[in-house]
Amino acid sequence: MTPLIDKAFRRYKRAVGARWRMDETYIKVKGQWKYLYRAVDSSGQTIDFLLTAKRDAAAALRFFRKAIRQHGEPDVVTIDKSGANTAALAALNSGKSKDDAITVRQQKYLNNLVEQDHRNIKRRIRPMLGFKSFRRAQGVLAGIEVVSMMRKGQYQHPEGDSLSPAEQFYLMVA
Repeated sequence: MTPLIDKAFRRYKRAVGARWRMDETYIKVKGQWKYLYRAVDSSGQTIDFLLTAKRDAAAALRFFRKAIRQHGEPDVVTIDKSGANTAALAALNSGKSKDDAITVRQQKYLNNLVEQDHRNIKRRIRPMLGFKSFRRAQGVLAGIEVVSMMRKGQYQHPEGDSLSPAEQFYLMVA
């Protein structure tokens, strides 16, 4: 059911800012570490997420393309010193003029907003003691992310402005 809930949520998701902070965190699946790419805007609103098996330029590029397809291209992206993220942004910027290119900021402590946002996801996952399959991990993480975005107030349904997150969820799945 999670893909349907995610699709219903994204139909009324609030617009995000043009200054993104992107990072990845680790999730244990079948006893092995997998990578959860996440991005938030400058006000802490979740932009997107993607669970991948590898931490490489191809995975980072796939994440950025998914996020850009849904939210448009950002003006500025703040990342850590990861070579994979740098290579992905360089691939996105190749062939663009200096004015149209995405500005990349690489500084260690500017990503604290997304690092702190990882805490909410980890807090939900820790009691589960990892996942048994990659596909189930994707589904559960998508559900956790949707609930997290609803708590942040990112659901903008025409009838649901003054409703609690639980009431918004019931409105969304009805």
